[in-house]
Amino acid sequence: MKISLQILKPLLLKTGLVSEEQFNQALELSKRTGQSVSDLLISKGVITKDYLVDLLSKFFNTPRVKVSSKDIDFSILNLVPEDIARAHNAIIFDKKDDYIYLAVVDPTDLESINFIQRYTGLQAKVFLTTDDDLKSAFALYRKQLTENFSNIIEETLRKISIADDMDLAEAASDMPIVSLFDTIIIYAYSLNASDIHIERLEEAILIRFRVDGILREITRLPKEVHNALVARVKILAGLQIDEHNRAQDGRFKYHKGDDSFDMRVSILPTFYGEKINMRLLLGSTKPLSFEELGMESDTARIINENIKRSYGMILVTGPTGSGKTTTLYSVLNKLNRPEVNIVTVEDPIEYELRYVNQVQVNPKAGLGFANGLRSILRQDPNIIMVGEIRDSETAGIAVNAALTGHLVLSTLHTNDATTAVPRLLDLGVQPFLAAATINAVIAQRLVRKVCRNCIESYKLAEETRKSIERQYKNSPFKKKDYVIPSELYRGSGCKICNNTGYKGRVAIYEVFNVSEEMRNYMQSKSFSLDGLRELAGKEGMVSLFEDGMRKAQTGLTTIEEVFRVVKE
Repeated sequence: MKISLQILKPLLLKTGLVSEEQFNQALELSKRTGQSVSDLLISKGVITKDYLVDLLSKFFNTPRVKVSSKDIDFSILNLVPEDIARAHNAIIFDKKDDYIYLAVVDPTDLESINFIQRYTGLQAKVFLTTDDDLKSAFALYRKQLTENFSNIIEETLRKISIADDMDLAEAASDMPIVSLFDTIIIYAYSLNASDIHIERLEEAILIRFRVDGILREITRLPKEVHNALVARVKILAGLQIDEHNRAQDGRFKYHKGDDSFDMRVSILPTFYGEKINMRLLLGSTKPLSFEELGMESDTARIINENIKRSYGMILVTGPTGSGKTTTLYSVLNKLNRPEVNIVTVEDPIEYELRYVNQVQVNPKAGLGFANGLRSILRQDPNIIMVGEIRDSETAGIAVNAALTGHLVLSTLHTNDATTAVPRLLDLGVQPFLAAATINAVIAQRLVRKVCRNCIESYKLAEETRKSIERQYKNSPFKKKDYVIPSELYRGSGCKICNNTGYKGRVAIYEVFNVSEEMRNYMQSKSFSLDGLRELAGKEGMVSLFEDGMRKAQTGLTTIEEVFRVVKE
């Protein structure tokens, strides 16, 4: 929230929720990290975003609005072009007679409000919204592209003319091919897709997007444009345009108007031709707070306790695309203080954190996780983040770093939290070293959130109830004190969520908090994974399924989503 400190400080101190010491600490950290004081107080859990917006709404006598959930008519939206709306952090969401309804994040920014009034020739009724909500609302501009996508693709294809003897680089630079590629990228961006798949079939090119974790077919293109499209991607990513028989990986920054984001590219030779996967690394304007990630209070408390330690390991596990990096950056943001030296080695660097020393893995230059980690240890670090522990060499160095006074954060590919222990043992870490260094292991999955615009409750079907009961009974944590609800929630489908019933994603978590009894058991001769899980259950560990059920019962997600990501 872009509110002046002269207004913000007395307003927050008056509530009693924020002390002067807390405010001043946030102010100092703000100068170091570049984040606003209000965002830092929210990320530390001192206040919530909703509470702050309600407070400002009352103070400025300005009503609140959730503009991203509004079904805005394009004729009203286009009263102000997207570039002007973004430049002034404001968006028109309705019009009545000679008045426009204007959503802003800073009601004191009279210069922007007056500019939009002059631009439209209409008086503005001002409403207050959050910066996140406003950012989501800007995506509504791109819904026009969504509605016209097929027409744009069809029109572009008519203009493409690729001669048999045309050079690949020349074909890739042909304006219709450039336009076709840009249209696919912008459409994916408008849908908040995480990945774009361009696949060569026998008879056509298949375009699929992964949206909220689910892969969807978007369109099919004539196979004749395949080589030019692949060449276009290779040129942008700095790959070998004439190499067709081996996998290639690259990266480029995509610019479109005021928007820019990184694209991570993977090209794989398949039977009918090269397949392209492009991941949209949209990043975030700021690391999310634990609350924004979806952590329940008990989960956040355990993690907060463990990150206060000066040494040891905190691991985050889960499959590719489950949000592990986002969680690690939220942890790093909490640890980012002037008195600590934080160094990371990553592949790739997906977010940028101010005053954190980030190292990009570069295999061509001989810089991998293991030797990158060795170099980091000579940089006098307090906190180390290793993007992933993939091999025994990296595991060994990370464990030794955790033993010698460093707090080490990393990711590991395992199905759940407790399996991280035998995985480290498989990588050659001695049991007594694993027991001495592991502080906590976080496992996570991403589930789709129920659309808040069309959420509804429903009575639980008997078959669903039985499935929930079976999942509890089969839990390795041997829990018996469970309650199955009679009513849950779902989205009925609306324009806002494209009739899916879902909009956005949230994480579900389980945290394996290593106690002294567990450390002793991990290095005993009787150690087994089942025994470790039973011990964790006795100490109150909440499983992924249980955390998912908590979110399903509050209407944050659906039971179907929980089953989709955790059912055994």
